[in-house]
Parts: sequence; structure tokens; C-alpha cells
Amino acid sequence: MDEILSQNEIDALLSAITSGEMNAEELKKEEQEKKVRVYDFKRALRFSKDQIRSISRIHENYARLLTTYFSAHLRTYANISVASVDQVPYEEFIRSVPKMTVLNSYSVAPLEGRLIMEVNPNIAYALLDRILGGKGSGVNKADGLTEIETLLMTQLFEKAIDNLKEAWSTIVDIEPVLEELEVNPQFMQMVAPNETVVVVSFNTVIGETSGMINICIPHIVLEPIIPKLATHYWMQTRTKNRDMEAYENLSKNVQEASIDTKAILGETTINIQEFLHLNKDDVIALNQSIDDPLLLAINNEPKFYVQAGKYKNKMSVQVLEEIKKGE
Repeated sequence: MDEILSQNEIDALLSAITSGEMNAEELKKEEQEKKVRVYDFKRALRFSKDQIRSISRIHENYARLLTTYFSAHLRTYANISVASVDQVPYEEFIRSVPKMTVLNSYSVAPLEGRLIMEVNPNIAYALLDRILGGKGSGVNKADGLTEIETLLMTQLFEKAIDNLKEAWSTIVDIEPVLEELEVNPQFMQMVAPNETVVVVSFNTVIGETSGMINICIPHIVLEPIIPKLATHYWMQTRTKNRDMEAYENLSKNVQEASIDTKAILGETTINIQEFLHLNKDDVIALNQSIDDPLLLAINNEPKFYVQAGKYKNKMSVQVLEEIKKGE
């Protein structure tokens, strides 16, 4: 697409031609010359900008879900956001990650192939430190993970699978499974070196530690759903039928929920001296007038003004007025 000049650039160009700084004939000559654009066949662009934007939207949602998951699970500050979405050869992705890192390989049935989540060592050890009761400090060790660290890391990212499934549900229903956890990228040869992959990079902050998380998605994984990555498909609203069985179960559980309800006849305050000298037939005056309505509290929250009485020979209260929030 030809470059579009702004009004300021047009004014500057006309001014330069008028003052003689630029020669109009030379500009015409340059325009007539044949321009050649270099194309690298090793970096074949197999996804359109529209499709890349759709992938970015999916993973922006995933970043929000992962932020909530890490914040709740680790009980610390977490913030994850999409930094970039690029398509590169698989070989270039492998070369870009550290020599020792954490690589999670996920199968995503019914789609073919696997996707890789690469977790920067700083972030990986911050997660481990937090799980083990630390402050979430990132310790970039040169050696690999111990057996216990590997087990803890595997459990953490297995539980995060539901977030990945939910983020992708707008396009396709997948059943992700953590197949492998590796620390050496050279042992993670998923596709041919020149195969095009989409790399989604996330800026990640865990506690006081910051780093990157990268998700590598090979073309073979996305190929069956490429038509669904178009904008017109993305913008279509998907109507879901109500699950009547789940609705009935939810309604039944709500109706059977027990709550603590009490009508407060009145309250007062006495000191310890008065309490110690209480005797039989002593009277304690409450702050409640006999003509004023009582307060009905539900789970210790004031909800209604009521009037005490009897109903079928049982002590009861009649609701007079609802207590609005803020009153």
C-alpha cells in the first residue's frame, strides 16, 4: 500500500520544492525507476494481519485469566499483558529463548500438533519461591530443575490449563493437556526449523519480579481454524442455550441455603462493675422503645424493620419495611 502523507509533510514537501532544496525532475525519475523489495522465503508470512489481530484478542483474554489465576493461587500481585504477536520460523523462536528455561508442551485436541509455553527463568523461580512460602524472588539458577521443583511447576501449569481452554473457546473447543516439561530448548523439536510459528509474548510481573512468558503456536495447530480467525467470524455473537438441568440444580441449592436470622429486641451497654453486682429482679433498660419497630438482621446484616408478634402460637415477626443500602 502506498504511503499516505500528512498535511504537515505535504506542506514541507511543497516548501522544499519551492525553495529549490528538492528537484521535481529528480523525484519523477526516482518514481519511474523499478523498485525491488527483498523477500525472505525463510520468513514466509502465512497469516494475514487480520488473523494475527484475532490471535492477539484471544491471548489478551488469556492474559487476564492467567493474571487472576496467579493472583489467587499465589496470593501475591500478578500482572500479565500481551506485549507482541509475531510470526517467525520455529528455528528463530528456539534461538531467541535462553539456554536454560522452562518449556511446557501442550497437546490441544482435536487440533493437531502441540503448542509451547516458554516461561522465563526469572518468572519460573519467582513462581516456585512463592509456592514454597517465599516472597516471590526470582533466582536465575544455571542448572536445571530438581525433581521436586519439576513436580511443583508441572502441577502449577496443569491447573492453568482451564484458562487456556476458556480463552480459546470463542474460536474452538479444545482439550489442552500438559504433555511434557523441558528446560533445554534444543530437546524441544516440535516442527521443522523453517516452519512458520506464531509467537505470543506476554509481559509478566509476579510480586517484585518481572520477565516474559512466550507461547509458540505452530502453523499446523492453527491451520484447521484459520477461516475462524477472520474478523467477520470473530464479531458474530454466539448464543448459548440455557442448561435447564444446571439451572434447576442452582435454583434448588439457593432455595435450600440456610441463613442466620435474628430480630434484635434492643441493645444497651453496662460496665463491668454493674455486671458484677447484678442481682435477681434487677432491670436492664434497653435502647429500644416499645413503640419502635425491631431490627431484623440476616447473617448479621440489617435488612428489615419488623414488628414482633405470634403466628400459629409461634413467636414471629412481620416485615414492615426494607432497609435500603446506605440507610
